[in-house]
This record gives sequence, C-alpha cells and structure tokens, in this order.
Amino acid sequence: MLAYVFVLFAVAVRFMPHPLAFTPVAAALLYFGARGSRRQLWVPLALLAASDVILTKFVYSYPLTWDHFVTWAWYAAILWLGSQLRENTNWLRVGGAALASSISFFVVSNLAVWACWNMYPKTLSGLMTCYAAGLPFFRRGVAGDMLFTAVMFGLPALAAVVARSHKPHGTAAA
Repeated sequence: MLAYVFVLFAVAVRFMPHPLAFTPVAAALLYFGARGSRRQLWVPLALLAASDVILTKFVYSYPLTWDHFVTWAWYAAILWLGSQLRENTNWLRVGGAALASSISFFVVSNLAVWACWNMYPKTLSGLMTCYAAGLPFFRRGVAGDMLFTAVMFGLPALAAVVARSHKPHGTAAA
C-alpha cells in the first residue's frame, strides 16, 4: 500500500510548484520496484506516463515527441532497478540505486533532448553543450533523489524499529 502512496505523491508533486528536477519520481519508482506488487509494476509506469502527457500537452502546450518514450523506458528501468533491492535491501545498495537513477536520467534525458530537439547542433560539441546546460538540473536531481529515497526507504524501517521497541517484554501467560 505504501508503494502506491509514494507513487501518487510523486505524480502529485509534478503538478505542484517545486524546484526543477527536485522530485520524488526516482525514489517512488525504486521503492515500488522493491516493495510494490510485481504484477502491478505497470501502475507507476502508466501513472507517470499519463502525467507526462497531461503536463506536456495541457499544462506546457508542447508537442508529444519520441523523447517521451525514452523517459518512459527510463521509468521502467528504474522500476527494474528497484526490484533488484527486493531481496537484499541495505543502505549502500539503496543509496547506490538512487545515485544510479540520477546519473542515468541525466545521461539519457540530455541525450534525448540533444537528439530530438534543435536546441543544440548535432555535433559532439553540441552534445557536450547540452550536458553542460543540464548540470544545474543534475545537482538538484541528485539531491532530490537521495533525499526522497532516504525518506521513502527510511520511514518504514524507522516505523518497524519504533513498533518493536513498544512491544511489551516478558508478559507472563495467565
């Protein structure tokens, strides 16, 4: 249930004012992959893709282009990465997955922008200019991914510790 709540939170944040690239999307995908239903991995993918379409067409009035499919493939890849945390979740693996999410999104999304749009020359220099222009977003993306991943994976772990500490000890049977 919590995996669905985190995905809905990630979708909702996309419609609220927030610093660009500072979102819980990667964290929600990682958490859903690790803790959500394997049969319903399509749910976060569909919700995020639908929010992309709504934001692109109706909020920002941009055309839908093939680079959206790149983003949707990235969503699926991060769900898969999260599923690799299902059996063996520790802070190093979770932090590494969050960092891998940030780096992969930066690399893939900027490559797609360079290839799809005419903002940069279709040269190696143009590609490097595109990556350089994305660096401020990358910093915020890493910060958001690390923070939200720590919160989403940490809250249930903290709740389990608190619940164990409040159980009565040594109660005798009547």
